[in-house]
Amino acid sequence: MALIPITSRLAIDERELEESFIQASGPGGQNVNKVATAVQLRFDARNSPALTPEVRARLWKLAGRRITQDGILLIVAREHRTQERNRAAARQKLIELLKEATVQPRVRKATKPSKASKQRRLDSKTRRSSVKKLRQSRSDD
Repeated sequence: MALIPITSRLAIDERELEESFIQASGPGGQNVNKVATAVQLRFDARNSPALTPEVRARLWKLAGRRITQDGILLIVAREHRTQERNRAAARQKLIELLKEATVQPRVRKATKPSKASKQRRLDSKTRRSSVKKLRQSRSDD
């Protein structure tokens, strides 16, 4: 049983990952037409025992279109010319996504403007108003 460490508290079992190789576009010359070097990595986020419900919810939000209705996270790597490098790149993308999902967002605390800041704002408005009034042309009747 090989575990893939994500954080100090989270590790996923390698058996939870399903990899398939597909033909890639891009660099590789004629080799790209013959060899399936792109990697499609599938991770069942919905049924993974390693993920807590909070992490799973954040992952769902972060993954966006990369996660299916069934909760399968799909990562495609086709940047490199070899299967091994694409495989490593796909796993790295998964690890980074899971790391990001484990970070709990800070809760925003609503604050009110201070009395002094309100007064400064009103003073600046008054000053601006007087400057604009001085610019107006006056018609003498």
